[in-house]
Amino acid sequence: MIRDSEPLVLGIETSCDETGVGVVRGTTLLADAIASSVDEHARFGGVVPEVASRAHLEAMAPTVERALAEAGVAFADVDAIAVTAGPGLAGALLVGVAAAKAYALALGKPLYGVNHLAAHVAVDQLEHGPLPKPCVAMLVSGGHSSLLLVPDVATDVRPLGATVDDAAGEAFDKIARVLGLGFPGGPVIDRMAREGTADAIAFPRGKYDDGTYDFSFSGLKTAVARWVEARERAGEPVPVADVAASFQEAVVDVLTAKALAACRAHGVKDLLVGGGVAANSRLRALAAQRCEAAGVRLRVPRPKLCTDNGAMVAALGAELVASGTVPSELDLPADSALPITTIRL
Repeated sequence: MIRDSEPLVLGIETSCDETGVGVVRGTTLLADAIASSVDEHARFGGVVPEVASRAHLEAMAPTVERALAEAGVAFADVDAIAVTAGPGLAGALLVGVAAAKAYALALGKPLYGVNHLAAHVAVDQLEHGPLPKPCVAMLVSGGHSSLLLVPDVATDVRPLGATVDDAAGEAFDKIARVLGLGFPGGPVIDRMAREGTADAIAFPRGKYDDGTYDFSFSGLKTAVARWVEARERAGEPVPVADVAASFQEAVVDVLTAKALAACRAHGVKDLLVGGGVAANSRLRALAAQRCEAAGVRLRVPRPKLCTDNGAMVAALGAELVASGTVPSELDLPADSALPITTIRL
């Protein structure tokens, strides 16, 4: 049930290549408008920061207007503005932060500069209700692979581990390029892997048994590339579906094993998986299988809420408003390396 007493928050996300604007009242999603520039980056095989920044500039006002129309509200109805202040691409972040400042100043509304990673945690509340306290969150995307202990998403998020080199999503993009599958790599490898055999090729699992909660996908990426190159040099066909399936299995095996280890070590019975790679069908399936075996409750937002979006920023903003967090100042900076421990900048 939607209660008018709950804060109505407009959220703006521009950390990478998607201009996202969401409208949330409390923990109820009213609108989630996206303008993606992914097609403009595809010919380069990856995100070009300058292209992303220009696309955000062009898409910002129309996307805000579309979100408000979808939610059936006006600017005057908004109680607060939330915006991703970091981490992310510096130029892209600046566009969103500048826009949010302008809206907050013009409307006389409080401004909240929020952490992109914490927002990926908070968005789950829009689908599954209030977060258990504490929970373990595993965030996997093109820029991040992190394990977090979350006693309270508004005030206390603690890093447990992260990638020491490539993020999981970055590895998907690079292997897709090796296999000639295009950009972005995550969705196409997921589709191709369904036609292959996950144990066809024994690719390495980096840092699998090292006793930490850190990840490493650089060695796996290199191993796959060398395997493909060796087949090509020998004049043998590359079994693309088997390579995709075996690579994908190596990634999700490590991710889920580390996440469950973190839950066991901290006595936590709830695991949240978020970020763009959380849309991967095999990751969702293996996480569900292993959580059920371990007696851990699994929470994964629907795929559209896993990728970058404005709804997640609005969700965290609403949580901050409800918790009485002091708003950000109007000289709020964009911080491309914002640590997860800083939830509100």
